[in-house]
Amino acid sequence: MHLLIILANSHFLWYNYTIFINQLQAFWGENMNISSNGYYKNRHSCYLLQYHLVLVTKYRKPAIQGAVEEELRQYFTRYFKDRDLKVQAMKFMPDHVHILFDAKPNMNLGEFVNALKSASSRRVRKLFPKELGHYYWKPYFWSLSYFIGSVSDRTAETVRTYIQNQKDKD
Repeated sequence: MHLLIILANSHFLWYNYTIFINQLQAFWGENMNISSNGYYKNRHSCYLLQYHLVLVTKYRKPAIQGAVEEELRQYFTRYFKDRDLKVQAMKFMPDHVHILFDAKPNMNLGEFVNALKSASSRRVRKLFPKELGHYYWKPYFWSLSYFIGSVSDRTAETVRTYIQNQKDKD
């Protein structure tokens, strides 16, 4: 009975669909649209949340090289893009990776980082068992720990330069 009433009144159906989509966007967060002043805006806030993330391989083994590095680069780029997060800088070293990214206010950083580490570890272990086999005899890739620090608009360029110059230190 209710289904027929809703189907009979397409305006009512469209209105409910619009409300549903708006509620989903409010729950999951809206797209990160940057304003002219350099800050992101959504319906209820203006923000600029930038983080410097460092992930380290288990036992600091130099496992991020060649095809493994390229796969991780592509995977991380896609992972951040799928979650509508902007990567400002990313640099891979043989035993760690630095990522400077912009985040949303409703993001749980701990869950995000753990999901990123778990998914990327499973992927590279599956795609490169031979390359990683002589470093790890168990299903490891990332260390259990990681570093994440907030970055202000005043220090973002310094952190970006630091990340970009990582390979020059070797």
